[in-house]
Amino acid sequence: MKVIAIGNSASNSLTYGKSYEVIGIEADNFRIVNDLNDPCLYEASDFEISDPKEPLFWVSSFGEEGERYAYPDPWNSPGFFEDFHNHIESVVTQFWKEYKQLYG
Repeated sequence: MKVIAIGNSASNSLTYGKSYEVIGIEADNFRIVNDLNDPCLYEASDFEISDPKEPLFWVSSFGEEGERYAYPDPWNSPGFFEDFHNHIESVVTQFWKEYKQLYG
């Protein structure tokens, strides 16, 4: 899925008008590798969808209130991105290896 930054999030770590690949959905928010090379969550309302096609390798689930979660299976475990942002070396290495394989 590809999106174009159009909202408030663009001012900090995204470029307004730039296209980004959505690498996952968490509680209906988009996870995007931003201009700082950091896979962060952003509100979906800050983007316009330019290509709605989602990767076939995403595994989707829904929370208690109907919110959607969709990630590649290896990243779909609770705490994966918390560990990434806590600089757990094995998780950081795993993420970047799989990111390059899955998203080029």
